[in-house]
Amino acid sequence: MLDANIKAQLAQYLEMMEKEVQLKISVGSDKVSQDMQELVDELASMSSLIKVEKAELERTPSFSVNRPGEDTGIVFAGIPLGHEFTSLVLALLHVSGRAPKVDERVIEQVKNIEGAHHFESYISLSCQNCPEVVQALNIMSVLNPGITHTMIDGAAFKDEVENKNIMAVPTVYLNGEPFTSGRKTIEEILAEMGSGPDASDFEDKDPFDVLVVGGGPAGASAAIYAARKGIRTGIIADRFGGQILDTAAIENFISVNRTEGPKLAASLEEHVKEYDIDIMNLQTAKRLKKKDLIEIELENGAVLKSKTVILSTGARWRNIGVPGEAEFRNKGVAYCPHCDGPLFEGKDVAVVGGGNSGIEAAIDLAGIANHVTVLEFAPELKADAVLQERLNSLPNATVLTNVQTKEITGTDKVDGVTYTNRDSGEEHRIELDGVFIQIGLVPNTDWLGDSVERNRFGEIVIDKKGATNVPGVFAAGDCADEPYKQIIISMGSGATASLSAFDYLVRSKVEV
Repeated sequence: MLDANIKAQLAQYLEMMEKEVQLKISVGSDKVSQDMQELVDELASMSSLIKVEKAELERTPSFSVNRPGEDTGIVFAGIPLGHEFTSLVLALLHVSGRAPKVDERVIEQVKNIEGAHHFESYISLSCQNCPEVVQALNIMSVLNPGITHTMIDGAAFKDEVENKNIMAVPTVYLNGEPFTSGRKTIEEILAEMGSGPDASDFEDKDPFDVLVVGGGPAGASAAIYAARKGIRTGIIADRFGGQILDTAAIENFISVNRTEGPKLAASLEEHVKEYDIDIMNLQTAKRLKKKDLIEIELENGAVLKSKTVILSTGARWRNIGVPGEAEFRNKGVAYCPHCDGPLFEGKDVAVVGGGNSGIEAAIDLAGIANHVTVLEFAPELKADAVLQERLNSLPNATVLTNVQTKEITGTDKVDGVTYTNRDSGEEHRIELDGVFIQIGLVPNTDWLGDSVERNRFGEIVIDKKGATNVPGVFAAGDCADEPYKQIIISMGSGATASLSAFDYLVRSKVEV
């Protein structure tokens, strides 16, 4: 079940187990059950602290991870390999008594949750966003006896996924009702349960020398460069890592042959935490005002003050803005082919967008779906020639250029898309099950209003030092009007803005 390399790595982790763990397994005669039994037996053969017993669980096949004589509440309904292998390893370690690596404040929040909370997370093993949700809910189950969590692989329980109309992963249910979807940290889950910080938690903060708004590559770089100058630095982030959390493979980050977005995001956060930086996660900026100091008002009503501010709020997926897009989001309308693609196995789907991201998505989906149709507004595809050649070689892919998507239709989920031919004006409809939107990005700058100058695309206008038209306010990364949107460029622009902010502090009358 496990190859030699994985077994060698696993053996090292299993040596870190502190106490005995009991795996209760419920299996049938199907192939998934056989593979699950093989995996569990292999785990038991590798550590004397892992015991196995047969059981009748709510779902078959599945297995639970428990302390002896106690149901800890962690269940894997499906085989946790692929992206979820780390979730399995961490579950074994945490149930055995090894402390999870989360802040003490978070641990106390989890322990203080009252009542029974049964979480179910629907995932796919190819989803890079799912493990963080699975691991967060598993940790909560270990820390609080009133919390349980079952990870459900949609490929192993297709009927259940179909019956619940789950068309995006991760999707989380709480006590049998839809709770949340998308990538979530443990702090975000707690916030959605009503345990997040409020305005009172920010009342006693002194003004910052540099306050960074945004926790992606540009923001992390800016915060590190500022902190290294020995000045008071803070960073506000609605989710640390930003857009790269939704990026599957990164192969153009110089000096690293290949990595994944979530892995890079974790490295960024770890690096930031090496410095004396006040990290304010899960916070969204609402308004910027320039007074004697620069004020940033948060959505929760708190107001933070700083001598300089670096805006690095990044960008988000651009919507096509047609009827049905918002209504059927996560009900057939999707933006992440790597995460949600497996849910459309054997079905017909469309990809809106003919750039690199759109054609890459179409190629990936063609290996899963029955048929893929690409809808491109322009007369020609904009993707690299090598990608177009690869797509054109696939027997189950169709490309329609010079067409305008008009509507995404459905009842409780997507059942089709309507488009018009831009030359003839003729309207056509395609019956399908999913639509993947891949038409680029829009900067996260709406909240700024007229407080800083922006161009017609919403990007913040900056000079070569990253300065905006407002003294003391700088910008960096995908939210700024830099010509190329790349991770490595964002990091460089974050460093530039930070050094410029320090130079501003030194040369201006603002006391450092």
